[in-house]
Amino acid sequence: MSGVLGKQDVLRVRGLVKSYPHPMTRRNMPVLKGIDFAVRQGEVFGLIGPNGAGKTTTIKAIMGLISPDAGQVLLYGRSVNEAAVKARIGFLPENPSFYEYLTGEEFLQYYGRLFGMSRSRRRERVQEMLALVELERARQLPLRKYSKGMIQRIGLAQALLNDPDFLVLDEPMSGLDPLGRRLVRRIIQELSREGKTIFFTSHILSDTEVLCHRVALVVDGRLRDLGNLDPLLSEDVRGYDLVAAGLDRDAIPPPGRLVSFTEGKLLITLDGRTELWPYLESLFQAGGRLISVNPHGRSLEDRLMAELESGGGGPVDGVEGEGRS
Repeated sequence: MSGVLGKQDVLRVRGLVKSYPHPMTRRNMPVLKGIDFAVRQGEVFGLIGPNGAGKTTTIKAIMGLISPDAGQVLLYGRSVNEAAVKARIGFLPENPSFYEYLTGEEFLQYYGRLFGMSRSRRRERVQEMLALVELERARQLPLRKYSKGMIQRIGLAQALLNDPDFLVLDEPMSGLDPLGRRLVRRIIQELSREGKTIFFTSHILSDTEVLCHRVALVVDGRLRDLGNLDPLLSEDVRGYDLVAAGLDRDAIPPPGRLVSFTEGKLLITLDGRTELWPYLESLFQAGGRLISVNPHGRSLEDRLMAELESGGGGPVDGVEGEGRS
C-alpha cells in the first residue's frame, strides 16, 4: 500500500523505556530501550518483530495500561490517560478474556452501556457490529461456546462498537481460519478508507504486507527500521515470473526456464541476474506476446530474518505463529 502523506500525527511515541524485574534475580530487565515513532491520521501502521521484542509492552504503554520508566506517549497531542482521549480509542488485546456466560449480543450490549450509549444507539450499533463480523447467527450463543476465531471476531466488534477514531489491535488474526482472516483484512481496509487510524501487531507477515501503509520493526526493545513498505521490500529483485503467449514451449529464449504451459500460455521464470528489458526484447523477437510480469522482491519475513541474523538478537520463532511480547 502507498504511504499516507500530508496527514497529521495521531500517535506520537517518544523515547519509550520500560523495564521489568526478573522473576528470579529481581534485577530490572529492559524491555523497551528508547522507542520512537509516529502514526499518521488515516494510515494502517504495523509493529512487527520476534517474540519478546517488546510489541505488546509498547501497546500497553500506548493504551495507558502501564507507565513507562521514561519517554512519552501522546494521542491527538494529549495524554493517553485523559478520558476524552480514551473515548476515541478501540482496543482488541491479544488473547482476550471475556465474560463467557454472556451471549454475543449481551456482551456487546454490556460494552455499549459502558460507553454510555443510549438504548436505541446500543441496539443499532450491536446489530451493525454483529453483521460486520458475521456473527448474527451466533448472537444468542454464550461466549463459552464460541471458537477462538469467533472470540477474535466478537472482540473486534467490541473494539469498533464506539466508532473509534483510533483502533489498536494486538495480533488481530490470531486463531482465525483463512475465511476469518480475509474478513478481518477487509474490515481493516474499509476502516482505513473511512479515514480511521489503525495500529496493530501481527506475526502473520503476509497480512502486514497487504494491509499496512508503514511498518516499524522492533528487535530486542529497539526500533531497527521504520518506513513505507515499498522501499523496505524492494531493495533487490530476486527474479521474475513472466506469463507469455504466442510461443511454442521449445522456442523460449534462454536463460528463461519454462515452469508450465497451459492453454497456450507459458509461465517462464528468470533469476535475478537476468536483465529484464533485454530478455523481453528477445521474447518479442521470437514472436512472443507478454501478458504479465511479476518480480520476486524481498518479503517482510525476509526483511525481519535479515535484521535478526545481522545481530538484532531475540528468538526467531513465532514469525508466523502466536506469542506474547
